[in-house]
Amino acid sequence: MADCVVVDQLVKRYSRRLAVSDVSFTIEEGEVVGLLGPNGSGKSTILRMLAGYLPPSAGSICIDGIGVAADSLAARARIGYVPEDAPLYDGMRVSEFLHFMAAIKGVARHTMRGAVASAAEQLDLGPVLGMPIGKLSRGYRQRVAIAQALVNDPPLLILDEPTNALDAYQVIAVRALVRSLARRRTVLVASHVLTEIERVASRIMILVDGRLLTTDAMREAGGAIRFRLRVGGPQPVVLAALQEIPGILRAAPAEGTENYLVEAAPGRLTGADLARAIVGKGFALSELAEAKPDLERVFLDLTRQASTTPVAAA
Repeated sequence: MADCVVVDQLVKRYSRRLAVSDVSFTIEEGEVVGLLGPNGSGKSTILRMLAGYLPPSAGSICIDGIGVAADSLAARARIGYVPEDAPLYDGMRVSEFLHFMAAIKGVARHTMRGAVASAAEQLDLGPVLGMPIGKLSRGYRQRVAIAQALVNDPPLLILDEPTNALDAYQVIAVRALVRSLARRRTVLVASHVLTEIERVASRIMILVDGRLLTTDAMREAGGAIRFRLRVGGPQPVVLAALQEIPGILRAAPAEGTENYLVEAAPGRLTGADLARAIVGKGFALSELAEAKPDLERVFLDLTRQASTTPVAAA
């Protein structure tokens, strides 16, 4: 697939402080990519440069083949941007605000009503279209902020901390929303919360102190495939049987009775193969699940390595 975003050696300096240091990455059309990093790591700075609100000190950005520096307005027209705590006009009604934003974004007058209706439908804003924004809950305010980003139907959606300060129900709703929006467009979402990024992104980039440590944390977490099992039988006998199965690298007891953690060589053993082998050996298999990559371990390992690597002077 074609690249929707191409960032090459991006740098941002504020006087003597280096906020973003030599960052490069690409995002393909249709990808949902997470940018993970602690508060103050430079995530918002990168997103603002992508959106054309902040000029880089060095490096280049292309959105859908358009250089942001060479043709900022054309590049911005390809982006829907939702900053953290997006500013909204509390005195405006939701429908009025969306029409206003559509006009600013250059949506043609004869298509504006349909564009607003489509964005409102995607965000389930029908019940509040006639309400003043200042009267809305925080969850609905976030939906309005995302709707204004979609009103011109851009191919790229950029979300900065979209679940920040939302309650548990609102967080779940925004996660589902991001996944649904990704079916039609490319999405870049930034957060300092690993679990939030992990649940919506197909690829995760890690940023610390303005440095991009990896463009694919899931690949860094790769290697052995991990399975969690619940197998009936005496533990020594079960462990011995598991270790005899071709493709298994390691088998160990896990927390809880009859629970085990198995590591298998990539491409050598599927979950179905493992289940057949266990049952074929005469054991009762009551649970089998592939464990997710240990992204927390990858994040901690990469950040520890980064902390021991000197940062170039600004």
